[in-house]
Amino acid sequence: MKDTSANPAPLGLIGFGLTTILLNIHNAGLYPVNSMIMGMGIFVGGIAQIFAGLLESKKNNTFGLTAFTAYGSFWLSLVAIWILPALGLAEKSDETAMGIYLAIWGLFTFCMFLGTFRLSRALQVVFGTLVALFWLLAIGDLTHIAAYKTTAGYVGILCGFSAFYTAIAQVLNEVYGRTVLPLGPVAKK
Repeated sequence: MKDTSANPAPLGLIGFGLTTILLNIHNAGLYPVNSMIMGMGIFVGGIAQIFAGLLESKKNNTFGLTAFTAYGSFWLSLVAIWILPALGLAEKSDETAMGIYLAIWGLFTFCMFLGTFRLSRALQVVFGTLVALFWLLAIGDLTHIAAYKTTAGYVGILCGFSAFYTAIAQVLNEVYGRTVLPLGPVAKK
C-alpha cells in the first residue's frame, strides 16, 4: 500500500521555528516574556508540533516523531513553568533549576543532533544551533551571567530562522517538484 499522506515535517518545523524566533527576540533583550510568547508556545510551538510528531509516526519516521512530540512538549512545559507560579499552583523555579532544565534539553538535543548526520545539512544547522542555544541559556542561568542569555537569544533567532527555512524549503521543493531551496541532503551509506 502506497503512503499518499502529506509531509508533516514543515508544520513541525514552522511551529518550532516561529516560536523559537519570538522567544529569542525576548532572550536577546528586546521585550519581556508576554502573552504573545506564551500563546505561541502553547498553540504553535506546542500543539502544532505534537500534531506533526504524531503524523510522523504514520510516515514511519521515528526521528520526526521523537523530535516534534518532544519539542512540542518542551514548549508546553516551558509555558507551564511560567504560569503555574502565577496561578499559585507551584513555586517559581529558580535559576539553578532552570539551568538544569535547559542543560537536560541541551543533552537530548545533542543526541538528536547526532541523528541529523544521516538526514540533511539544513537539519544539522537547526539542531546544532539548538544545542548551542540550550547550553548557552543553561550556562547563563547557572552562572548568573546575563551575557550568555543575550548571546543565546541571537543564536536562538538564527536557530528559529534555520527551522523556518527548512520548512519553507520542504514545502516549495514539493510544490515545484524540484529543488527551489536546497536542504543539503546527506548521502546515506
